[in-house]
Amino acid sequence: MESLFCCPVCGAPLTRDARTYRCAAGHSYDVAREGYTYLLPVNRKHSAAPGDDRDMAAARRTFLSGGYYAPLLSALCGLCVRETPAAPAVLDAGCGEGYYTAGIFQALMDSGRRPAMAGTDISKFILRSAAKRDRRIEFAVASSYSLPLADASVDLLLDCFSPLALDEFRRVLRPGGVFLYVVPAAMHLWELKQVLYEKPYPNEEKATPYDGFSYEDIVPVDGRITLTSPRDIRALFEMTPYCWKTPREGAARLEELSTLTTRIAFRIHVFRRTEQSH
Repeated sequence: MESLFCCPVCGAPLTRDARTYRCAAGHSYDVAREGYTYLLPVNRKHSAAPGDDRDMAAARRTFLSGGYYAPLLSALCGLCVRETPAAPAVLDAGCGEGYYTAGIFQALMDSGRRPAMAGTDISKFILRSAAKRDRRIEFAVASSYSLPLADASVDLLLDCFSPLALDEFRRVLRPGGVFLYVVPAAMHLWELKQVLYEKPYPNEEKATPYDGFSYEDIVPVDGRITLTSPRDIRALFEMTPYCWKTPREGAARLEELSTLTTRIAFRIHVFRRTEQSH
């Protein structure tokens, strides 16, 4: 079958069978039993196991599978259905454990479209979860700063809380293609931060234009969630950057909670590719 991916060594298109990706030059990449492949060359790795580790991958899977961020998924699905053609090529760059990737793919299918969809992430641990969500989606270990996709090959690109690799996003998006950039709003998880920190600060919110893109919209997604188990509270904490920089006293306060109600607040920045890729 044809693939959205291209060879990270020579740039040639890849084709896939059940177990292997191959290019015409003879480079090949095995498909792991979970369903993802590894397209991150050794010379582009900055550690032995880059990205989220096993514990963070498990935390993301636990929390997102609870449906707490369903309002964000619903908003993304609506935008993707609105902004894509009949047979779109869609990339989720920094896809994590595939919650949004799989949800968007299903929404496009339900709308009558025939999507070709891929997700990339630098963590092999998190892609083990992602690839199990939907075998119809291609998943690959890859860096957002060196995407294994051809120039101007993508109709819609999603970046949800992941690195902003603008040069690569400009390169792979077709003229007129849409870029959805999801960031936390000012009061996202405010009540969680009040538990963790003596003096929490709101997140910065700004609208930044980028060369090669027109600014189409900023879509707000706001709500409240109630976590009713220590397991889900712990999972939320472990999947956020706060896990690395919270004082011991704050983490101890969180451990004492059996329920937590907190605001969720996201902003979806909608851009359109305005120039021919180079």
